[in-house]
Amino acid sequence: MITFDEQVAIVTGAGHGLGRSHALALAERGARVVVNDLGGARDGTGSSMSAAGAVVAEIEAAGGEAMANGADVTDAEAVEAMVEDALERWGRIDILVNNAGILRDKSFANMGLGDFTAVVDVHLIGSAVCTKAVWGHMRERGYGRIAMTTSSSGLYGNFGQANYGAAKLGVVGLMNTLGIEGDKYDIRVNALAPVAHTRMTDELLPDEAKALLRPEEVTPGLVYLVSQGAPTRTVLAAGAGGYAVARIYETDGIWLAPSERTPETISERFDEIADPGGQRALAAGGDQTMKFLGKAMAANEGGA
Repeated sequence: MITFDEQVAIVTGAGHGLGRSHALALAERGARVVVNDLGGARDGTGSSMSAAGAVVAEIEAAGGEAMANGADVTDAEAVEAMVEDALERWGRIDILVNNAGILRDKSFANMGLGDFTAVVDVHLIGSAVCTKAVWGHMRERGYGRIAMTTSSSGLYGNFGQANYGAAKLGVVGLMNTLGIEGDKYDIRVNALAPVAHTRMTDELLPDEAKALLRPEEVTPGLVYLVSQGAPTRTVLAAGAGGYAVARIYETDGIWLAPSERTPETISERFDEIADPGGQRALAAGGDQTMKFLGKAMAANEGGA
């Protein structure tokens, strides 16, 4: 059984929806939880401690330990103070769940740059700010579990969500690099791609879907991603009882002789370039470099 006895978890955006569900589940399994929530509206405006306080009250009523925090995840000083408060009270931080988010959906033609940057700031920069605040502590202890929150909008795109999609794919890039850097310290970094009915998706879903897409159906995936036996650099999609892993694959591609390296040749041979046969998920960016160098060296040795 997966438990978190004596462990300390920070969950951002934990006053409602997925974050609340995650915080309650972690507490139920023994974690002491920092319930962070700015308490703003769906678009990020306003603030209140009432939502975070209500979740803390739920946890404490069930016999758990929790503390409320209203830090804005884009405010590095406030986030660092949140981490210090947790360390002062409990002496450790084992888990970070980057869940805080806002929506400002519009088609790109109608979207102001302020709406674009506001969403990227909360989802991507906020995840980096919170992760940076716990990173040194996790390295020193030789243990950490960090979950990003990505989305199908980032992985595959969605009309009216250029800002959200850019941020959500950005956290996958952050996950991939931090997973590499954290490996020798047993810091495992993953991402959850949830499909759930929350206040952020309330206007996007038909009523019949809402009953199936409860946040509680997603949270088991999150709990696994921050457990001791978690994988690393994994995107787990979850919703309505379904669970799947999303990966980025690269085709094997082709090598072209110097005289063939033209846009016209690429156009003519694009089907070969895009052929999925032999495609694979690369372990790191350097693998792409080595693949192309290998093709070039093999061709040169063959006298091409």
